[in-house]
Amino acid sequence: MSSKFLAELSSDYEKFFETEIGYDVIIYVGEDQNVKEIHAHSNILCARSQYFRSEFSNERVEKKDGKFIFRKPNISPQLFNIILRFIYCGNIELKNLQGPDVLKLLMVVDELYINSEDLNMDEIEIWEYLLKWSFAQQNIQKNPTEWNKDDITRIERELHRFIPFIQFYDIEPTDFFYKVYCYKEILPPNLIHDLLEYHIVPNVKPKVNLPNSRKINSTLIESKHIPLFSSWIGRKESSYYDRKSCPYDFKLLYRSSRDGIDTKTFHNNCDNKGATIWVAKIKDSTQLIGGYNPLDWNGNSGYKAANDSFLFNFTNGRNISTAKLGYVNKTNVAVYCEYNYGPSMGNLFCKNNRWYTNSSDNGDRYPRIGIPESLM
Repeated sequence: MSSKFLAELSSDYEKFFETEIGYDVIIYVGEDQNVKEIHAHSNILCARSQYFRSEFSNERVEKKDGKFIFRKPNISPQLFNIILRFIYCGNIELKNLQGPDVLKLLMVVDELYINSEDLNMDEIEIWEYLLKWSFAQQNIQKNPTEWNKDDITRIERELHRFIPFIQFYDIEPTDFFYKVYCYKEILPPNLIHDLLEYHIVPNVKPKVNLPNSRKINSTLIESKHIPLFSSWIGRKESSYYDRKSCPYDFKLLYRSSRDGIDTKTFHNNCDNKGATIWVAKIKDSTQLIGGYNPLDWNGNSGYKAANDSFLFNFTNGRNISTAKLGYVNKTNVAVYCEYNYGPSMGNLFCKNNRWYTNSSDNGDRYPRIGIPESLM
């Protein structure tokens, strides 16, 4: 029901975008002979863009005949229209863009303080758009095994200026092997070495001199986990949703490395926030465990009943195929809430910042899915 409503709402906002009825904002984009006047609605811009929200609060913002006036000569009309459509209805169309334009689009997103995660653009898509454009520019075949030295040099020169803008570490291992590594001849050798090390050697972190990642705001999970979590929440097959069809909005509430490892901060950040997913990493391993609480963490009353809560275990957090899932068996002991406890469910507890499982756990509350008895 909620996903249907969101689809209808998106369609309604798209009509606002296309008809421009009741607009109160005029934006002049482009420069010289390529200037275009674009109309928009201030309330929608405020809600969806931090940049516009800040600008509208500025008393010096230009206004004429009851209309707010903005000028963005550094953004092409084509790119601004794409972004504006996304602001209104969450839809983005890339098929008519050349490879470099996709990267320029991401720069515009950053300038307007729009969360680039919301674009649902996989990094591998950006890489493939760029490759396709480069091959067309140089009239070169896609298959690198058919290239000669001159072809390699031409493509390398064409791509050189764009390589720093690609978030290669955000590309999934399978895509990296089949869609990036095969083009190693046109990529910097040190980059290939670092990426191979990252994908092969456990616990190796990306190099620090990277631009901001477009991945989700987490140090434990990646964008590929989100469709999986969404499917589990809806009790669907694990592959039911993909990144573009997820009906849920995930926001980071608490991260121990950022906010501190204490239960008080956990409750300050997570109480009264509604349904949450928590994730923890097993020390000195790649194993991730976690759970879904469809209620909240507020209260000091012990167990809460829930029908759709679950625990999960990734024996290798980078590989979602290693996931094991267990929905609650005893619904009356699904979630445990006390002020000196962190996220606790069934027989799995986090008390005073120490994780442990109840020694009497026989799988009656949640199925036993391989979560170790000693977690720290």
